Amino acid sequence: MSKEALLEARNISKTFGKHQVLDDVSLSVNSKQIVTLIGPNGAGKTTLVRIALALISADKGSVVKKPKLRLGYMPQKLYIESTLPLTVKRFLQLGQKVLRKEINEIEKKLSRMQIHHLYNQQITSLSSGELQRVLLARALLRNPELLVLDEPARGGDLSGQSELYELISSVKEEQGCGVLMISHDLNLVMSSTDEVVCLNKHVCCHGRPDSVSNDPAYLKLFGARENNIAVYKHQHSHSHDLKRNILPVAGK
Repeated sequence: MSKEALLEARNISKTFGKHQVLDDVSLSVNSKQIVTLIGPNGAGKTTLVRIALALISADKGSVVKKPKLRLGYMPQKLYIESTLPLTVKRFLQLGQKVLRKEINEIEKKLSRMQIHHLYNQQITSLSSGELQRVLLARALLRNPELLVLDEPARGGDLSGQSELYELISSVKEEQGCGVLMISHDLNLVMSSTDEVVCLNKHVCCHGRPDSVSNDPAYLKLFGARENNIAVYKHQHSHSHDLKRNILPVAGK
């Protein structure tokens, strides 16, 4: 494994019953690099991530990690019983030592995710976009060297998804971590990913986003129509809260 690599998956194959899910798949993630897995439903993206996290085992191949690698994981969705009284604060404290240092770290992560105002709200009352940011804040609590995100912007509107991907890119630069991310749409992550792996049980193509978006294997899988969708970029001199209200920028 190279010095820069945090994780390498080598020649991974996986079968469930008679159904081949992954066939000889390899990838690597380095520090300060965002690698995005894309592909249709059933392509094996989540299975590959679960193997990389040692949640399930591969039939063939191996996963090599940096020694004592600190991981942060954000699941695609989280089911919480609607009658369970659980605030955002308490949810983020689960599995943590409830000391002043840890509370300060939780508050810092909530502020970084622009959701500090949700601290004492019931987690079951949150919108999809708010919950995704809470899950991302939790994934960051251990100051991970590798952040693994399963469709982090799922359920949000186009503007909210774009802002969340920009936030993930900023976190990568600030913390120097690597990011392994699953996304359903290359166009949404074009501006915030370094490497794309197009998966359909095997690696169809991989490389820089602009290269993959014009690759014949990608076009065959997704069609030329999707490749022509404009990438939304939200550029302005102000910011929003999660209800889309405009917030002033300090010094403006």
